[in-house]
Amino acid sequence: ESPTIVETHDYGTLPVISENYYLISPFIDPSVTVGRTYYDYQGNEEEQQNSLTVQNDTYYQNTGIDYVKEEVFDVVAIADGTVSLVKDDDVVGKIVEIEHKNGLISIYQSLGEVSVKKGDMVTQGQMIGKSGINEMEKELGNHLHFEIYENGQSSNPTNYLNKEYKKEN
Repeated sequence: ESPTIVETHDYGTLPVISENYYLISPFIDPSVTVGRTYYDYQGNEEEQQNSLTVQNDTYYQNTGIDYVKEEVFDVVAIADGTVSLVKDDDVVGKIVEIEHKNGLISIYQSLGEVSVKKGDMVTQGQMIGKSGINEMEKELGNHLHFEIYENGQSSNPTNYLNKEYKKEN
């Protein structure tokens, strides 16, 4: 009987591709403050009151965070991604939407200027535009309205920003 030959290959150790990444704030300027918080269904009544927007006598629950500063400030990408939408809206101002890995989408509204176009690859911290004003939240003055969606669901940006994002399976 002839011996069976088994081929073996030593490929060494393969690097594990991490699904985790760190998300930064959508601005660099430390003097930018929160003007309106995300409407959290589990939040207390006072927090919920502070996260309502009024437009044409109708109250809307804030689906993001509004960052304010009297002067215009730079708006940056929270993580690497691809610009999936650039739009000018009469009510919420200029909009940039960025798709990140793991089903995460960041949306930047109320921009006064946009410096990216649909299809652009952006890197974390890259300037994508400047804050501005819009019709929906004009009482806030110059600001950025920022939203995060995970797998199509609106999510509280506070749970993501300045933290490591770990995809939940």
